[in-house]
Amino acid sequence: MIKFLDLQQINKEYTETFHTQLDDLLDSGWVLMGKHLESFETNFAKYCKAKHCIGVANGLEAITIILEAYKIAGQLKEGDEVIVPSNTYIATILGVINAGLKPVFVEPDEDFNLSVSNAKKVITSRTKAIFTVHLYGQASNIPALTKLASENGLLLFDDAAQAHGAKDLKGQVVGGSTHATAFSFYPGKNLGALGDGGAITTNDSEMAEIIKAYRNYGSHQKYHNKYKGVNSRLDELQAAFLNKKLENLDRDNKKRQDVAKLYVEQIKNKYIQLPIVHDIEKHAFHLFILRIKESRRNHFQEYLAKHNIQTVIHYPIPPHHQSALKEFKHLNLPVAEQMHDEVISIPISQVITKDEVNTIIKTINDYR
Repeated sequence: MIKFLDLQQINKEYTETFHTQLDDLLDSGWVLMGKHLESFETNFAKYCKAKHCIGVANGLEAITIILEAYKIAGQLKEGDEVIVPSNTYIATILGVINAGLKPVFVEPDEDFNLSVSNAKKVITSRTKAIFTVHLYGQASNIPALTKLASENGLLLFDDAAQAHGAKDLKGQVVGGSTHATAFSFYPGKNLGALGDGGAITTNDSEMAEIIKAYRNYGSHQKYHNKYKGVNSRLDELQAAFLNKKLENLDRDNKKRQDVAKLYVEQIKNKYIQLPIVHDIEKHAFHLFILRIKESRRNHFQEYLAKHNIQTVIHYPIPPHHQSALKEFKHLNLPVAEQMHDEVISIPISQVITKDEVNTIIKTINDYR
């Protein structure tokens, strides 16, 4: 079986280091807000070319905390509208709603990312921010979105849960170009922990201080609570693990890019639509997404399974059709709906072998 993602193999090279780090943690007795978190925050901020990184419990809370912090600073208020992609994972939408703001769904371009021209059409006096998503590992058009936000007095945030190490059209690593960026370190991510984890990067020192306090019960100083905050902290063990894996992020992304290049060059099947890739060397390839007509997708997935190739559908249901978001079910978003009906993810990772890649390509090309 060619696994969709072999996490055991990915983490195998770190086994000895992880055991050493666990022993160190047990010996120190310091499990939260210590030297490992501080070190990772410093290193990840530097990697993203951002002034600040604040570790939090997960990617969803990173989104919510960003928005809550900007409410505390008076730059957002309850009920403000935030532009979001209509085809994102539900976490982006939940983060906006959990912060007491209103998501405004905007259709994507064919590259799966937020359409700048469509975003421009929905801006009103109630619009206060754009929260773009670098879906599947390809960076959104940050330069164009920055221009749009600036022209309309909007805040620009980005959800980089799937885009660790991805670069925008100007070659800037995501995480240092917007007002604030949300990251997830869920185990299956390009930079994945051994449990949940997340972070926020920003160049705004004032906002960084608010976020640091807000994640820790709203406290700048122990037992002194300035804000009605939350308990959302990246723990020492996960920070230590992530710090080690960060050293190899560019190496691992390059291996993913090499696999993607073979897929793009060699998959040739009239039923299969390859993803639009602007620049392979800038794409993090968290996922490699194919499109196939809805009437064929189940058949295609079953065909690959019979040939021992695991696949996943990211994601079968668009956010506005989820039962949890029934207040948006009336929306007509045909582009997102078609994408969700047609996408299917094939294996890609830094540990997939050349033989496995060749088998996947041949099997897909033989599909009828």
